[in-house]
Amino acid sequence: MPKAAVFTMELESDLRDAFMAAAEASHRPAPQIVQELMREFVRRQHGAFVQQKVDTARGSRREDRGTPDAAIEAVFAARRARVTDEA
Repeated sequence: MPKAAVFTMELESDLRDAFMAAAEASHRPAPQIVQELMREFVRRQHGAFVQQKVDTARGSRREDRGTPDAAIEAVFAARRARVTDEA
């Protein structure tokens, strides 16, 4: 189990009371629900970040702004040669 960390935050008292009542009504501990909400938020944010990267790459390919594979291969072949020569 990962090491636990304490997370403290200020809430409007009405929101806290409503949340605690909802957690109790669902027979689940409030910290468990908060962790699930946080995990979902992180998952969505990461998904949005990855999607933005994919969209940018696809746009680059559509507009022919990408670097040809052969050019990339040549750059890395030169790097590999330098590393091999230095070893």
